[in-house]
Amino acid sequence: MADMKTKHKVLIKNRRAQFDYIFLNKFTAGIVLTGTEIKSIRNGKASLVDTFCFINLHEVWVKNMYIAPYFYGSYGNHEPRRDRKLLLTKKEIRKLEQEIKNPGLTIVPLSLYINEKNFAKVDIALARGKKVYDKRQSLKEQSDKREMERSFKKY
Repeated sequence: MADMKTKHKVLIKNRRAQFDYIFLNKFTAGIVLTGTEIKSIRNGKASLVDTFCFINLHEVWVKNMYIAPYFYGSYGNHEPRRDRKLLLTKKEIRKLEQEIKNPGLTIVPLSLYINEKNFAKVDIALARGKKVYDKRQSLKEQSDKREMERSFKKY
């Protein structure tokens, strides 16, 4: 029963997004998948590297998300990098459409996981790209934090 204490069964993160963007708003969206795609995600065979979201005809889509073909799938196997539709409320989509009109803002997927009800969910964020000096500051904060943890463990 130790598995029940964890909130999500499978967690695939986009670690690069935290380094490249400043998150303004976060949303949780469902994702439309085929049978073999959900099986691959449950096995942890997915990646959010170089993934982004776009809005087309009042629908939010995720582009370039890699979900590995299912090993036991046959002719019904899926295409690994196809566009996948995200499920959000109309209110959330309208808000994203309004915000995206501002220059410099984008929608970035942060993580992909299976929730308690065994549905695949994607955490997305409205984000602004960091400048080079912001990235340097982030790296410095990370290294300082690491140094503090190391010195704390010694005592």
